[in-house]
Amino acid sequence: MMNHKKYVKFPKFDFKERTWPDKELVKAPVWCSTDLRDGNQALQVPMDLEQKLEFFKFLVKIGFKEIEVSFPSASETEYRLVRRLVEENMIPDDVTIQVFTQAREHLVARTFEAVKDVKKAIIHLYNSTCPMHRDWVFNKSKEEIKELAVSGAKMFREYGEKYGIEKYRFEYSPETFNATEPDYAVDICNSVLDIWKPEPGRKAIINLPETVQYTTPNVYADQIEYACNNLHCRENVVVSVHTHNDRGTGIAATELAILAGAERVEGTMFGNGERTGNADIMVLAMNFYMQGIDCGLDFSNMDEIVKEYEKFTEMTVHPRHPYAGEFVFTAFSGSHQDAIKKGMDKIGCDYQTWKMPYLIIDPKDIGRNYEAIIRINSQSGKGGVFYVLEQKYGIKVPIKAMQQEFGNIATIVSDSGHKELVPEEIYDLFLKEYVNIDVPVSVSRFEEKANGESVITSDISVNGKVKTIFGKGNGFLDAFSRAISKELGISFDIKSYSEHALEDGAKSKAITYMQIDGNGKTCFGAGISESISKSSVKALISAINRMIR
Repeated sequence: MMNHKKYVKFPKFDFKERTWPDKELVKAPVWCSTDLRDGNQALQVPMDLEQKLEFFKFLVKIGFKEIEVSFPSASETEYRLVRRLVEENMIPDDVTIQVFTQAREHLVARTFEAVKDVKKAIIHLYNSTCPMHRDWVFNKSKEEIKELAVSGAKMFREYGEKYGIEKYRFEYSPETFNATEPDYAVDICNSVLDIWKPEPGRKAIINLPETVQYTTPNVYADQIEYACNNLHCRENVVVSVHTHNDRGTGIAATELAILAGAERVEGTMFGNGERTGNADIMVLAMNFYMQGIDCGLDFSNMDEIVKEYEKFTEMTVHPRHPYAGEFVFTAFSGSHQDAIKKGMDKIGCDYQTWKMPYLIIDPKDIGRNYEAIIRINSQSGKGGVFYVLEQKYGIKVPIKAMQQEFGNIATIVSDSGHKELVPEEIYDLFLKEYVNIDVPVSVSRFEEKANGESVITSDISVNGKVKTIFGKGNGFLDAFSRAISKELGISFDIKSYSEHALEDGAKSKAITYMQIDGNGKTCFGAGISESISKSSVKALISAINRMIR
């Protein structure tokens, strides 16, 4: 049995001054990718130098303007990455790289050496501040932990002035901010700001990470708003957040933090990061996009982005991953398929506003096509089956009873084979079941003369025996029906009839759908031919063959 009693509820943060619940998201934050640092260190097999350089280009192409590239003092590879980016002029003018360090003299020195001749960079300082880390990991008092941050801030200032402080922006993170006493965390941040003295043209970044999730997202939002209200030089400070996903709420915590005043977000593509990962910047950005807000990043070719990401990281994007997964715009359920099909029919091709059952964005916006929206398995219904037939092959069956019958047939085939039916299989199944069926009866010749009434002469084959039949009626189909009914000794009525062209152009073919009732049965058939009259005869013969076989 699980023992829940060994866990202690996180202390309540009483912040009645909160205003964030009444706000709404109106502008995307600054996005900072930490894929090359936080994300890379979480990979089972970290990227090598060349892979990192290519991944940097990949992030730039998506549109990131701030990219944390490395911990330069951690290894020679990390250091060389920064040097290669700088020396080979790989950093676009509108992109700022970010590097990461702890508050130790030799680490800070190595970090500034790595970016000494960069055009611009963010230098990121951090130290742990929460009680568990203070007491258990470092065995230091509040004053000693604060002094680490202050000494680091002073070193940043000194090395910045040595190499040209105008090139650098400084960032400070009280690691595990969310588990640190709020007033103490703010006090440390203000002590750092008092040393850095940020200005309008060179704002400081105070990053408030939810390094390990302990609470619901609203508590984190309260902590962010409290900090925003109490930071020194607030007008010259960019408040940033960096959430993890231990409780599965990294996205929600980030969005609420933005409502609470955060202006910048650090995260990774597809949420890669230590333990359960970081906040997924792709999902966050697309969440803004689907609300009609310019998200500032380009995911218009999502399949290619997924492919590149998986190549670099050797990780796999889940098929149900929001926006990017293979199946996220795919409906297998019959009721979902029916709703989507009706929605597509409703908005047509010239829509200006996207509004669709079950689909929060237009799949075309991320490079997907509509063919993949509805896929058929044993859970599907007629709506999905005929959506596929119409979108892929131009088959538009108007007879609802025929739709239901074929939907059931497709379900049985999928269920018995324990598999999804691809469009080609659905199409072939439809042809086999209904179209141009010529056993046991087939038509080899058909002639019509009209003089007030239609007179037909036709050569048919019944079980291999060729016969010539004659008939008269009000139109060729009525005349042919009378003739074939008399020859076969069956009685039937044509209850439904419809036809349309299968494709545009002079070489287009016609398809006819037909429902006949007789012999206590209802049967359907379809015919495809270059002429409407021939496709109609083929449809009738198909329905008859399905009735008598």
